[in-house]
Amino acid sequence: MSRILYRAGEVAEQLGVGLTTAKALIGSGELRSIKIGRSRRVPDDALREFVRRLDAEQNGQAAA
Repeated sequence: MSRILYRAGEVAEQLGVGLTTAKALIGSGELRSIKIGRSRRVPDDALREFVRRLDAEQNGQAAA
């Protein structure tokens, strides 16, 4: 079974950014997350959606 939720450190690794940047994206809501207890987790599909949105914005395509 593949992973469906990621911690901020894992998100940072997946996106190739620092932990501070990953936490800022999550905190601002730019990267969708869910709360479980006192922890935040980012769903796998939210990571993919985030990258697609950035790609569309930066390459002049309509967001899908």
